[in-house]
Amino acid sequence: MAELKDILYKVPITATSGNMNAEVKGICFDSRKVQPGYLFIAVKGTQSDGHEFITNALASGAVAVVVEKLPEAISDKVSYVTVKDSAKALGVIACNFYGNPASKLKLIGVTGTNGKTIVVTLLFKLFTSLGYRCGMLSTVVNRIVDKEISATHTTPDPIQINEMLVKMLEEKCTHCFMEVSSHAVVQGRIEGLQFTGGLFTNITHDHLDYHHTFESYIRAKKGFFDALSSNAFALVNVDDKRGHGHASKQ
Repeated sequence: MAELKDILYKVPITATSGNMNAEVKGICFDSRKVQPGYLFIAVKGTQSDGHEFITNALASGAVAVVVEKLPEAISDKVSYVTVKDSAKALGVIACNFYGNPASKLKLIGVTGTNGKTIVVTLLFKLFTSLGYRCGMLSTVVNRIVDKEISATHTTPDPIQINEMLVKMLEEKCTHCFMEVSSHAVVQGRIEGLQFTGGLFTNITHDHLDYHHTFESYIRAKKGFFDALSSNAFALVNVDDKRGHGHASKQ
């Protein structure tokens, strides 16, 4: 449980309405999973728009809502937070709600068209063999030390990521190796996460059904490195000509 104002830390807010000291018991962007005392984040997805389900979320007991546009009818019993990009806000909110677990271990992100899974798997096995307790988030499977958890996406949603990072800390993990897809960068799924470093494998003309142009795809990959802190490291494959572009920014 946390106060609404605390889990909104570093979220770019354009307007608020209601009690910003409201106690939040959980966070959710799927209205079907809302429980009493939850904060509902209305995210515009590729298949549906969370704004269409605000009424459902409130009926299930949501005490606060994050929106890009306020609904026509608002309740004086609910706190409303308006943001420019609710998907990115979700990432930051999830990090805050779960106590920023990424900052308490070494989170290494691996991006690129090919090789992400094998790189995170090799790093997980290498560091485990050296005696470190590690976690892994990958397309094939997620791991917390010796436990396997089914994977549904290359990069999970922000709530799932932070929940698993918390579980890794509970298992005394010191490192986590994570695949970072271009979709995740564009959709704000890694927003707010504090990466210790990032690795770039390569880039080819894949996923243009989503990014539409190769330039947009490159910008998505580059966006991961641009967001790294000044203290983070970046390793790039300079055999891929696009690797030089990533390297020049570090």
